[in-house]
Amino acid sequence: MIAKKKIFTLGLVMLVAFFVVLFVFFSPVFKGKNGLDYLDDLYNSISKGSAYYIPASKAEADKFSGNSIEVNLELKTEGRAKQTALLFTQSGSTAEASGAKLKVSGDLGKILNNCLEDSDKMYVNDGQSVSTKYGYNEKNVLFNWWNALSEMDKDLAKQKKFREAKVVSMVKSKAVEPSYNYYKVEPQKIGKRMGVVIFSLAFYVIYTIWYGFAIMFLFEGWGLKLEH
Repeated sequence: MIAKKKIFTLGLVMLVAFFVVLFVFFSPVFKGKNGLDYLDDLYNSISKGSAYYIPASKAEADKFSGNSIEVNLELKTEGRAKQTALLFTQSGSTAEASGAKLKVSGDLGKILNNCLEDSDKMYVNDGQSVSTKYGYNEKNVLFNWWNALSEMDKDLAKQKKFREAKVVSMVKSKAVEPSYNYYKVEPQKIGKRMGVVIFSLAFYVIYTIWYGFAIMFLFEGWGLKLEH
């Protein structure tokens, strides 16, 4: 039995409208994308401009020029080891592959600067030059850099070369990871999209409240009450 028909009807209309908007939001009506993908791309493009740490990372890497290291890397497969060896030979280092293992000797500053050069090109979406440099897919290049730096970090820590391990970890997190994650994302300034940003945030708040009130009106119109 419905106790308050007007309130119940209002809640029902609000709930139906909520799901209509939800259906539209998840339809490809935003430049061929659904609302979630459109906003995800928007916020990625805005955040890209604030995640560019490569110049600062290069300044830190330059401090290790002339610092010779020797590290042993354990990679997943023999193929990965061979691909990764190219990263180090392009850095002026020697890299000896034995199965999935790689023994690297070279100048830490040169290794990191080569990695930063590749990361910088990927950050500005110039993946073609990175692919041409090594002869395979540019995202795989950065993936191999990430794995190589992870292994270098561990081996240097074992050798108690903690300063070297720290800068390797910093380059991995501040340069390689953002360049990989933001590859092919076109950066935008938030000032140029302020209207869309404000609308999307306001819409999220209002839409959430809208659903809550729809349920509340349905229950109230139905005659359900909370009593102490």
